[in-house]
Amino acid sequence: MTRESYLAQFYGKSQNYTDIPNKWYKEYNVKKGLRNEDGTGVRVGLTRVADVVGYSEGADGQIVAIPGELYYRGYNVVDLVKGKLNSHFGYEEVCFLLLFGYLPKRKELDQFCAILRDCYEIPDEFVEMNLLRMPGKNLMNKLQDAVLTLYNYDDDPDNTDVYETLVKGINLVAKLPSIACYAYQSKVHYYNRDSLFIHYANPEYSIAENFLSVLRKDQKFTDKEASLLDTILMLHADHGGGNNSTFTNVVISSTGTDIYSTVSASIGSLKGPRHGGANIKVAEMMDAVLDEVGGYTADDKKLRAAVHKLMDGKLYDGSGLVYGFGHAVYTVSDPRADMLRACCAEVAKEKKQMTEFDFRQRFENAALEVMKERKGVALPTNVDYYSGFAYGMLNIPRDLYTPLFMCSRMVGWVAHNIENKLYDGRIMRPATKYVGDNKGYMPMEER
Repeated sequence: MTRESYLAQFYGKSQNYTDIPNKWYKEYNVKKGLRNEDGTGVRVGLTRVADVVGYSEGADGQIVAIPGELYYRGYNVVDLVKGKLNSHFGYEEVCFLLLFGYLPKRKELDQFCAILRDCYEIPDEFVEMNLLRMPGKNLMNKLQDAVLTLYNYDDDPDNTDVYETLVKGINLVAKLPSIACYAYQSKVHYYNRDSLFIHYANPEYSIAENFLSVLRKDQKFTDKEASLLDTILMLHADHGGGNNSTFTNVVISSTGTDIYSTVSASIGSLKGPRHGGANIKVAEMMDAVLDEVGGYTADDKKLRAAVHKLMDGKLYDGSGLVYGFGHAVYTVSDPRADMLRACCAEVAKEKKQMTEFDFRQRFENAALEVMKERKGVALPTNVDYYSGFAYGMLNIPRDLYTPLFMCSRMVGWVAHNIENKLYDGRIMRPATKYVGDNKGYMPMEER
């Protein structure tokens, strides 16, 4: 008997003892998935870092869906993106805002950017020993390993003081983009037999510019490319304290453990296809759609037919989902998707990819129409639908889609981690309701 079949016999018998009927959740008033019956999230804390707005409460207490808005420290993220005026330091300004609570003056931002650039450098032996000699099959798993390894390069890694958490967090924000690129180069060199090249971080560049420079063999990029990536980083920097990876960070941090452990756990959360990994699902789905309809010039009738096949589970992964649409909070529109759509149009013109961009928009319209017809309501286009397209225009490999999301969200994790230390400070310990039977112990010979 094989190990698998040996364990399978016990697994089959265990179903008789582990079943929990779905109706019990309502009976015991347990919020499945920490969601209320109206779909809103159960409140688990208070925050002043970010606000994700997708609905309002009417006079009768009923939930009313409204166009989505995202605020960082009270500032609308749309205004923050528009306010950067094509500067490549929009993400750095957002980092300052999330960490310190206010918009910096020019001198303050310059000083903060200088601090970040001082943290770009990575120890030579770290890259050689932990990335080049030990490539990872999955970059998110490898980044978890890399973050935990950085613990060993810290002279006082278990210091969880608020100021020390800030210092260590900023160091990770600065280093992780380059580490992600190095992990990718190591992987494709080892597993795909591609050429290996390692570029040093440029201390004159912003984080967005530096990522493109370290990733590309010729280290060249245009201003619009850097600005687009900078905007993506801004839009992904935070999404409130309730998203899974940020909540994970705060829960683990509440035990008093080090920041390297909390960030590693958050990376594991973000890896999942229901969270940060969704952008890859969109890209793969669009490949399947292109094959189905015969290319970018397919007419709208074929696009509608492809949406029907996706919803019927007859195209792509058979899930019946149209990836890139729908969100846990936004029910009318995702402001990040709206902003990215406009930014993608600019870069598509520069790179002469308007045919591809037009196809994206036409498929988006077809999907919204078909979902409205079949479900009575159209799920809003979410940020993953256009972020994957943006990454593609920037020639960023799919392996790096979710790691890049992680690099931008890192600052949000740090901001919430610090806020919780300052104003909550208790270990998070929710409760569950035991619904099993109590039994008397039976000696082995009587079973």
